Amino acid sequence: MIDLRRLRENPDRFRKGTADKGGDAELVDQLVEADAAARSIRATLEDLVAEKNQLGKAVGEAAAKLKLARPEDEERMKQRFADLQKRPNAIKAEQEKLAEPLRAAEAERDRLWLLIPQPADEDVPVGRDASENVERSRWHPEGGFDPAKSFEDNRGFRGKSHVELGEALGLFEFERGVRASGSRSYVLTGMGMRLHQAVLRHAFDRMVERHGFTPMSSAALVKHETMVGTGFFPGGRDQVYDVANPTSEDGLALSGTGEVGLMAYHQGEILAAEDLPRKYVTLSTCFRREAGAAGRDAAGLYRIHQFDKVEQVILCESSEEASRAHHRDMLGHVTGMLQDLGLPHRELQCCTGDLGLKNADMVDVECWMPSRVLPDAPAGDPSGWGETHSASRLYDFQTRRLSLRYRDASDPRGRKTAFCHSLNNTVAASPRLLIPLLEIHQQEDGSVWIPEVLRPHLGGIDRIGG
Repeated sequence: MIDLRRLRENPDRFRKGTADKGGDAELVDQLVEADAAARSIRATLEDLVAEKNQLGKAVGEAAAKLKLARPEDEERMKQRFADLQKRPNAIKAEQEKLAEPLRAAEAERDRLWLLIPQPADEDVPVGRDASENVERSRWHPEGGFDPAKSFEDNRGFRGKSHVELGEALGLFEFERGVRASGSRSYVLTGMGMRLHQAVLRHAFDRMVERHGFTPMSSAALVKHETMVGTGFFPGGRDQVYDVANPTSEDGLALSGTGEVGLMAYHQGEILAAEDLPRKYVTLSTCFRREAGAAGRDAAGLYRIHQFDKVEQVILCESSEEASRAHHRDMLGHVTGMLQDLGLPHRELQCCTGDLGLKNADMVDVECWMPSRVLPDAPAGDPSGWGETHSASRLYDFQTRRLSLRYRDASDPRGRKTAFCHSLNNTVAASPRLLIPLLEIHQQEDGSVWIPEVLRPHLGGIDRIGG
């Protein structure tokens, strides 16, 4: 959530930030009003508490003065003393009268507070949606598959889609998956399951062994308050599977990313500055409704309800410089892995309208997926790109909700704390990543070549089929 002090100091920044993200800037004005109302009532209550704390002294002084009062002042002093004795009950009544207005005012403030997005960084391009994201860079193997050319120009034969390859090689089964679980379901079979696991294991081990991340498990089933704390609620509920929990008052949901569990791991804690940054990686099963997806996005393995994902999360000091440096590193971890896999990819700077509520900055990584190219589109048409990764910087938006702090090393007494900054990025989401892997590395004889880095996880084989 945003810092209310910064909102009070510069509401225009948040009005613009909300509008740039496609939100309703009037919500900012409503929050300013609700915050002022809640603070006014609380200030009145604090004044009453201060008055009550002084009453004992005032009563004692009035009693002493009454004993020494002259006859002509005695009646007035008695009345003063009686009024002071009655005042605690009057204060209590006033406090009770203000309790409900305060609760209502703070509830309204908190409701609005959760709806205000984090303003994007100034260097993020302003745009309406993903169609206005800006390409930053692209890569393809030297002398290898070039997305600017057609598949036939690259490989000399007509390529198959991952669906066709999967059916021919017995890698996955859609009809039986749908029969068991409904639309956008699948079953990975045989070498399809092994390839899926190989991709995830390579990504996970690479993060641990090469980049020094701490391996963690991450809960798939999380409390609603955890979803709020990580910024996925109250918005985004239509993308989440709620789980009935009749034995508890806590609502539960199936997590759509390992980020949720990793971020919740330290909620409510104060970390030591010398222990930062904390770098975590997890492999978890994720669940998403994917409401609204249709057409080619709903075809094959691209948008499905259940998948497995390796996710990286970093907690660092409250420093924009440090946050940006870690963001660059996170992207490097991913693009390096994609190069190892020989997959053409590009980086997209997301515009303000594609950042979502919580992100100050986000860079998407897309892989070339030949089967996504629209019919009759020219070679290199951007429709062939498909998102596989999103690297996000959130500053203290999540940690403020989660009350996740660290002790500021600049304070020798160790009393000063600050909210950590958080970042996250996909390392590998499968089976989506199988789409470019199968389509780019297919051979004319119908087999699929296996990148060298995956072979240790597949018993040393260098191809599937053929």
